[in-house]
Amino acid sequence: MKLLVLSNNPDRASFRQRIEIYLDYLRAEGINSTVCRYPTSPLTRWRLLQSSRDFDAVFLHKKRLNSLDAFLLRRCARKVIYDFDDAIMYDDNRPDKSSPKRLRDFRRTVGLADRVIAGNEYLAEHAQKFNPNVSILPTGLDPASYKVKTEPNNDGKIRLVWIGSKTTLPYLEEIKPALEKIGSSIGNLVLRIICDEFFDLRNMEVEKCLWTSQTEIDDLVSSDIGLAPLPDNRFTRGKCGFKILQYAAAGLPIVASPVGVNAELVQDGVNGFHAEILEDWIEKISALVINESTRIQMGREARKMVRPFDLASIGPRLVSLVRSVIESV
Repeated sequence: MKLLVLSNNPDRASFRQRIEIYLDYLRAEGINSTVCRYPTSPLTRWRLLQSSRDFDAVFLHKKRLNSLDAFLLRRCARKVIYDFDDAIMYDDNRPDKSSPKRLRDFRRTVGLADRVIAGNEYLAEHAQKFNPNVSILPTGLDPASYKVKTEPNNDGKIRLVWIGSKTTLPYLEEIKPALEKIGSSIGNLVLRIICDEFFDLRNMEVEKCLWTSQTEIDDLVSSDIGLAPLPDNRFTRGKCGFKILQYAAAGLPIVASPVGVNAELVQDGVNGFHAEILEDWIEKISALVINESTRIQMGREARKMVRPFDLASIGPRLVSLVRSVIESV
């Protein structure tokens, strides 16, 4: 079986975690994938879409199609699978302002697919308005690759950690006043930012760790408390909580905004804490900093929580979905 995989950006984290890590699973089941970046040139794009005739199915990742591309894809492709893990029907910069064009493109793309794969229930509910063939498949990871630390840091410092991209860094910046307040009263704290962009704090040391696939796990497991702030809006409610899964795999307790799946993944008082206002962030982070035994116990509970998201479980489910579409009459 031959699968044509199309993505706007195969280098983005979403593609790596939603598709790239499963290519070996697909190959092991006789489904060979060809990955292509969705072209910006109309002529190159149309040639690529026409080539979909040579494949058993097209796996389209997160791209919203214009009317001409959608017509050509549906005309040429034998089967179409559409996967998305963000609320792409909304503008992340203006989530409360509806975009008719975004919604039209989303409706069109979802509607033409033989199977839609959504990252969570919130996204699935949006897709089901335009296509009844929707499956929920959460983003997975390999917990075994996260070797949880068993001893405190040698320098005696406690590291708060946040991982993400420069586009989501403003979410962390929103709790800067809380971090400044904590840093002014507790002296051994460090904020570790794993990203491609950074900021500084006046009252707390900031460790700036440039994200790489080779170092991200080590940077996480050598930290102590994971932070996952999110504003509450129509776009962020579609987030799939991957950073929370990473913190959990690293054995870290988590302080998170209870927005979208964050509220489900982080069980308040069990594997971390919910924080809605700045005072919550100050109180919950401080409680974890002060009490090492609570950090350790919540970290253990977090490791338990991440088990259902193991690649070994998610991978076969994706293979089954792809195969069922290809083999359907």
